[in-house]
Amino acid sequence: MRILRAAGYRVMPWKNGGGTTTEIAVSPDGAGLDDFDWRVSMARVETSGPFSSFAGIDRTLSVLEGEGIVLDIAGRPPARLTAASVPLAFPGDVPTGAALIGGPITDLNVMTRRGRMAHKVERRVFSGEFRLTPQAEITLVLAVDGDVTLSTDDAPSLGPLDTLILDRGGQELRLQPKGQGLLFVIELHRLAANH
Repeated sequence: MRILRAAGYRVMPWKNGGGTTTEIAVSPDGAGLDDFDWRVSMARVETSGPFSSFAGIDRTLSVLEGEGIVLDIAGRPPARLTAASVPLAFPGDVPTGAALIGGPITDLNVMTRRGRMAHKVERRVFSGEFRLTPQAEITLVLAVDGDVTLSTDDAPSLGPLDTLILDRGGQELRLQPKGQGLLFVIELHRLAANH
């Protein structure tokens, strides 16, 4: 189990230069935009416009703060995403435009390299104890509101936008928010190589 603190995340420019992204975690460590297996990041979207294209990448987008965004993904009807929406999965290499609903947003972006990795993103609101047993190869838990205590022997707590990284087979975790908590649980699976 590792905790990544929000203050330590790396901020970098978007691939298309239109803004900045805050990288939470990437694999392999230090990978760039063209050679990662998986990547979890947050972006501040200030204006409407096209999304960067990522060849061979599957991505899932969630709104963390702001009024929301409407995604125009080629071949699909427009999708309206707000902070209350279920995370939206779509291919990172189809033309995608974004229109802000009412001012800037911050989004959560999970990307995996198609054929190598797969991912699932779940938005969970909870007010009592929440139990989690890591089933995926790697599980990330992003505490959006913070103030979440882990019921483990050393009982660290998660602050706003801190992330917990768990490996498969780890112990069951008990998470307890102070008040109502919002978590994103991200599961990453390595796919069997095709020979």
